[in-house]
Amino acid sequence: MMHTFKKTKSTLLFIYLFVATNIIIAQQQKHDFWNQVRFGGGVGLSFGDGYFSGTLAPSAVYEFDRNFAFGLGLNATFNNQKNVYKSTILGGSLIGLFNVVNEFQLSTEFEQLNVNRTYNVNLNLDKDNYWVPALFIGAGYRNGQVTFGVRYDVLYDADKSIYANAWAPFVRFYF
Repeated sequence: MMHTFKKTKSTLLFIYLFVATNIIIAQQQKHDFWNQVRFGGGVGLSFGDGYFSGTLAPSAVYEFDRNFAFGLGLNATFNNQKNVYKSTILGGSLIGLFNVVNEFQLSTEFEQLNVNRTYNVNLNLDKDNYWVPALFIGAGYRNGQVTFGVRYDVLYDADKSIYANAWAPFVRFYF
């Protein structure tokens, strides 16, 4: 009977140490995970005679190492050209970054946006709602947390895209 009690006590001690060790390791891994996550994104504002456009595009990437990062982004844009049209654009993206060297960054980004436009030409309201994909391949100069560059949309469709053309400059930052 005493032998069974010692065996049970040893087993319980082993289980306790095993669980405690796994909790400590999990906490360290969780802590390490968040140390590798960088937050950033973009903000856009444009206005002129009867025109307004505003964009919020937050994103987060996980840095696997000094060269590779992968993440998610969101996009919310509102455009208004007085007496012509209004649009609301909402969507998300997947982002991949590769630092060839510290100063040179290559990127890929798949973006899926829902476009909701209302045209007000001669007070004849015409509504348009559709999804548009974009697949950007880009290159940029990286200085610290900021990257300046240009990207190209290989899926560009002049009739559906929210961008003026397939080439677009960008400024990307992560903290």
